[in-house]
Amino acid sequence: MQNTPFFEPLTDLLRDFGERATLWQVAVLVGALVLAWLVARLLRRTLNARREMSYQALRFGAEALNRAFFPLIGALFVWIARAIAGRFIHTALLDLALVPLVGIGLIYIVFFFARRVFGRDGQTHTWLALVERIVSLVVWIGMALTVMGIQGNVLTWMAGVSFRIANTQITLLSLLSGLLWVCVTMVVAMWLGAAFEDRVMRSGTLDANLKVVLARVGRALFVLAAVLISLSLVGIDITVLGVFGGALGVGLGFGLQKIASNYVSGFIILLDRSLRIGDTINVGGLQGQVTQIRTRYTVVRGLDGIETLIPNERLITDVVQNQSSYLTRGFQKTAVHVAYATDVEKAMALLAQAATGVERVLDDPAPSANLVGFGPDGVNLELGFWVADAATGTTGVRSTVNRNIWRLFAANGIAIPYAQRDIRIVGSGTADAQTVTVAAPAANEPGTAA
Repeated sequence: MQNTPFFEPLTDLLRDFGERATLWQVAVLVGALVLAWLVARLLRRTLNARREMSYQALRFGAEALNRAFFPLIGALFVWIARAIAGRFIHTALLDLALVPLVGIGLIYIVFFFARRVFGRDGQTHTWLALVERIVSLVVWIGMALTVMGIQGNVLTWMAGVSFRIANTQITLLSLLSGLLWVCVTMVVAMWLGAAFEDRVMRSGTLDANLKVVLARVGRALFVLAAVLISLSLVGIDITVLGVFGGALGVGLGFGLQKIASNYVSGFIILLDRSLRIGDTINVGGLQGQVTQIRTRYTVVRGLDGIETLIPNERLITDVVQNQSSYLTRGFQKTAVHVAYATDVEKAMALLAQAATGVERVLDDPAPSANLVGFGPDGVNLELGFWVADAATGTTGVRSTVNRNIWRLFAANGIAIPYAQRDIRIVGSGTADAQTVTVAAPAANEPGTAA
């Protein structure tokens, strides 16, 4: 191993200190940094103007990208000046200036990609803070080793530290470099997947279901490609994944059959467009609006406002009524009994009037009252009406209609009777049985206790 003088870059700088070459280097460095600052400022303004109309995820990472412009452009100008001035003078100062410029620029570039991956909603994520701290620590250690001039010695020492995992001999350098490549490829793949998903979801020509399918398949393919590439870079033979894939397929076929079936059913629903977000469906007696179509389940918001998670397999195997032609309307009905002495036609007209003018009750089709049967205690009437935006809940609408029925019946003298029962009292000393009729006043008569 070749011995490198400790603090060699600083030693070269001190050796040139006081000479005319140092003044030339200072002038070149200041000029390059000023020019880089002007270019970075112009580029920052241009991109900020275009970014005002962009989506939230890009604006969230814009601060890190803006900060990366100056050190990266400055490093480019300093490198060009160093290549030209190196033919005439020593460039120890320019060599040393490249280290922090490249390191800080690299930190902010990684911050930008990390925020695009872990902060797509514009909020700080736990993984984001962890990635930023690790990257900052590694880059600053690398800059310190470069300034001290011992980075080559450290890499050589890491390459000499080896250990065995199973039948494979691995060095510390290969292990760390492999982990680095895995992290880099995964972050890049997740960034490309997020960018692809954002681009697909903002498309105005694709169907909503097709957007979801393309976004999820694209992200999965990017991650799969990153895994294969990173394993190849580390030196792992990816042909061994064939055995693992076969075992995984067997496991999915037996132990994970239901889960796999739900996932496959989810993609079938999205691809054949049998259901769309916003459709009103009825499956297994549950009626509601489809609010989300996930990979494993579908979220249906019922007419009472409660969301239910339905496994996608049920939507494929069960009978599903798609009521999207009615948009979000829902049919409601309320039953009421009236006394046999009541004018039925008048009572039915009052029922229809009770639902007329109520908020969210549709006029077309108009509310209708029907005589549905004759009960032991009175005539059975039923009022049917359609409610707009039924998926948001119908309890309040039905309550308003019932209150109107109660008020109109009481105002027009229509009785809602209690149950009436005949009791026969058979005495031991009498020839005939005595019949007693037990009846209560009508439910809505004045003075009746609630």
